[in-house]
Amino acid sequence: MDLSSPDVVRDELIKNNSAFRDLVNQHQSFEARLSELAHLNYPNEDEQVEESTLKKKKLMVKDAIYEMMHDYEISH
Repeated sequence: MDLSSPDVVRDELIKNNSAFRDLVNQHQSFEARLSELAHLNYPNEDEQVEESTLKKKKLMVKDAIYEMMHDYEISH
């Protein structure tokens, strides 16, 4: 998710919805850890499993973020 580009709905939810803000923070921390893992030259088996798990979790969080944004757009 690109948090650098302007998005009125996303910005409004970040400002006013703590659950949404928590999801965005989770997404960012998953992204940061995945970046660390991607820079490993020879990741061990545990790191490879962690990377796979984080990718799945990040996708689930991203889906939840977009669902909340969609619900917000419909209701406002």
